[in-house]
Amino acid sequence: MDRILAIDNGLTVTKAVLFDLEGTQVAVSRRTVPQQKPGPRRVERDMDTLWQETAAAIREVLSAGATDPSRVVAVAATAHGDGVYLLDPEGAPLGPGILSLDSRAIGVVDDWTRDGTAERALALTGQVPHVSAPSALLAWMRREEPERFARIGHVLACKDWLCFCLSGRIGTDRTEASTSFTEPGTQAFSGAALDLFGLSALSGALPDMAHSAEIVGHVTAAAARATGLAEGTPVAAGLHDVTASALGIGAHRPGVVGVVAGTYSINECVSTAPRIDARWFCRNAVAPGFWNSMAISPASATNYDWFLDTLCAAERRDAGPGIHDLLRSEIDAALARPSPLLYHPYLFGSPMGAAPSAGFLGLRGWHGRGDMLAALLEGIAFNHRQHVDALRGPFEATEVRLTGGASRNPTVAQLFADILDMPVTVTATDEAAAWGAALCAGAAIGAFARFDADPRDIDGEATTWRPAPDRAAHYSHRFALYREVAEALGPTWDRLNALEAMGREGPRD
Repeated sequence: MDRILAIDNGLTVTKAVLFDLEGTQVAVSRRTVPQQKPGPRRVERDMDTLWQETAAAIREVLSAGATDPSRVVAVAATAHGDGVYLLDPEGAPLGPGILSLDSRAIGVVDDWTRDGTAERALALTGQVPHVSAPSALLAWMRREEPERFARIGHVLACKDWLCFCLSGRIGTDRTEASTSFTEPGTQAFSGAALDLFGLSALSGALPDMAHSAEIVGHVTAAAARATGLAEGTPVAAGLHDVTASALGIGAHRPGVVGVVAGTYSINECVSTAPRIDARWFCRNAVAPGFWNSMAISPASATNYDWFLDTLCAAERRDAGPGIHDLLRSEIDAALARPSPLLYHPYLFGSPMGAAPSAGFLGLRGWHGRGDMLAALLEGIAFNHRQHVDALRGPFEATEVRLTGGASRNPTVAQLFADILDMPVTVTATDEAAAWGAALCAGAAIGAFARFDADPRDIDGEATTWRPAPDRAAHYSHRFALYREVAEALGPTWDRLNALEAMGREGPRD
C-alpha cells in the first residue's frame, strides 16, 4: 500500500511518521535533538545534527513500518515556527539554529516598544514583534553579531531547513513566511516591513513562498542515501506546526478554536478576513484568502516536563512512560480539595512578553508534589484561557479542539473544559501536526482532493468533554486571582530581571 511520510520537528524531538492514504498511522520514530544553551536566554541547536537525527528517524520508521521506499509517494515536513535558521550564500548553515524558546532579543523588543516600532509593526504586519520572532532575532544579530549578519544568504525556518536537506530547494511556504515580514492584506513579503525593522539588507535573503500543498522538489541522491528514501520522491513545501496541528485535528476552519498544549500555549482561529489585534498574530492560513490568528506564548506543557525532569528525575527514569499514571492519582486527589496554590507557567515567556518568570504562590509546608502538580496544570490551562478569551468573541468560536500530549489525560481534558468553560473535543489523532503535513503532501500529488479533505471519520472517533457549571464557576474565581497576581507582579519581575543583568557585581551607579 502507498504511504505518505511526514516529518514533525519540535523543540526537543524530531519525528518521522508514516501514514497510509486512509489516514491510518502506520509507524512513528522519534529522535531527540539536543538543545544548546550557551548563555542566559539563548536556546539553540546544531543544524547538521538536526538533519542527521531526522534522517535516522526516517530510516527507522521505514524499517518499523516494513515499508518499501518506492511506496512512499510524497514527503512533507512541519516544525516549530519562529526562531531562525540561517544559511550563507553557498547554502551552508551559518551557525546554530535559534529556537523559538530563545529570548536574547528582549532588549530589541523593549526598544521597539518604547520607540513606537512595535505599534507600527502591528499595523503593517498584523503582529507585534516578540523576542523569538525572526525580525527581533535578526535585528539583534545585526547589532551584536554584525559579521554573522553580513554573511546571511538565506533566512529560513526550521522546516525549510529540513525541506532543503531533503530536496536541495531553498524556499518556504505561505504559513511560515508570515512570521514577521508579510502584510496581511497582500499576504506577501513587504519591503516596508524590512525597512521598519532596519533589515532592508536582507531583502534578497527572504525565500520564495509556495503553497503548503505544492510539490517544490524531489528527494536528492544524497538525501536518499541518508534516509533510505527513494531518490526522486516528491517533496511538498509543508507548513508551520501550529497550522499543521490545527489541520490535523479538524480545527483549521472558522468557528473553532484550535488549542495545542505542547511546549507552547497555542490557540488559533481561522477567518476569511484579516483581523488585527495586539493579542494575537494575524498570519497566513494554508489557502489564499484565509488568515490564521494565533494567540500564543511559550508557557504550556513544557512546565510539566520541566517539573518531572527537575524534581522527579529518578522516578521518571525508573518508571518511564508510566510516570504519568503514577502521578495521576496524586493530581486527582489534589484537584479535589481546596488549595491556595497558584502557579504562573512562565518558564520561557508569557502572554505579557519575556519579562515575567514562573513561580508558585501560596505554597505551604504541608503541600506535597500532587498539590504542586495540580496547581501547575491549572496554571497551564489558565494561560490557555487568557489567549482563548481574546479569541472566542471576535471569531465567534463556540468549540475547542484540543491536542498535545497532555490532552490524552482525561483529567487534563476535563480541566481544560472547566477552565475554558467551553466544550473541548479531543480527537483520536496521535500525531496531529504530522498528519497535517501528510494531508498537504497527499493533496500535492493528488491523493486527496484538497489539503483539508481529510479521509478519516475524525468526529466519529473523537471524545468531547463538557464543562460542569460548578467547576467552571470555581475556576473562574481562581482565574481572576491568577490574572490579578500576574498584573500586580509586573514591576517585581522587572526588578528580578535586573538582578540577573547585574550578576555578581551588584548595582551600578
